[in-house]
Amino acid sequence: MFEEYTFTLASASPRRRELLKGLDIAFTVEPGKDEKEAYSADQPHAAIPAFLARHKSETFHRALAPKEVLITADTLVFLDEQILGKPRDRAEAVAMLRALSGRTHTVTTGVALRTREKMHSFSVTTEVDFKPLTDKEIAYYVDTYKPFDKAGAYGIQEWIGYVGITAIRGSYFNVMGLPVQRLYTELCGFLC
Repeated sequence: MFEEYTFTLASASPRRRELLKGLDIAFTVEPGKDEKEAYSADQPHAAIPAFLARHKSETFHRALAPKEVLITADTLVFLDEQILGKPRDRAEAVAMLRALSGRTHTVTTGVALRTREKMHSFSVTTEVDFKPLTDKEIAYYVDTYKPFDKAGAYGIQEWIGYVGITAIRGSYFNVMGLPVQRLYTELCGFLC
């Protein structure tokens, strides 16, 4: 479909690699610099993931080749007005899951597409409902799966998603970290 282009995924996430592979697009993985994710406190929450994805693209460590498409992404979990990024440690992971227990939250992934000539970004938001989780369930999940590399301290594709998520409204793959259906649509518009 996009044979004239080369694609680079600037992410260390194994989930994003797996999801992008599902689009049958040949790509290489080249994580960018590991920078602190900084944004303005007065920025609308829904705009932060796309802002961070664009920042990752703009600060990529090398120039792009002709016909190369760089894909960057950032996922955040929002509970009311609180932003839940990646937990720093076990205590923070447990606290995040306790906060999500029995509640509805949103997951927003921002994606940036860039060539040498242009850049385009977009965001996708999904609503997720958790059943009330027991302290024993939370401890089991955190101690077994160690979700310290996941926004909101959980992976929908792991045990906690099987037993704890009662409903989702929107893209399941977005909650995993890359809204692949929308990515495909945006690539068609960006490159065609």
